[in-house]
Amino acid sequence: MRNIPIPVDVHRLRFTCVKAARPRVVDQDTGKIKTDKEGNKIYESVLLAEDELGRIELVKVGTSGQPPIAPGQDVVPTAMVGYVWEIPQNGASRWGISYKATSIVPVSGIPAGEQSA
Repeated sequence: MRNIPIPVDVHRLRFTCVKAARPRVVDQDTGKIKTDKEGNKIYESVLLAEDELGRIELVKVGTSGQPPIAPGQDVVPTAMVGYVWEIPQNGASRWGISYKATSIVPVSGIPAGEQSA
């Protein structure tokens, strides 16, 4: 299967951070963290995506480096793309879509932890 990036039109969706970014572990036994081509850690954030009709989906979005977001913040993923993946398992196939963004920033423009009361 070819891995062709599918652009996501984020302007038609509203995103809310549900779970703070965590490094993506590629090997549970060793604890090895996934890195990009430049050696930066890949972080995964869990976002709630809501469309114009109120339909909701939870998505994990990977970024190079830790995004400055916190749970509850409305956020915007930049240059978000999806990749279809498929894994043979027990004579059948599992498949899904993984998401990646250049960055994820708060809608307010104020990084997490710097908000005034």
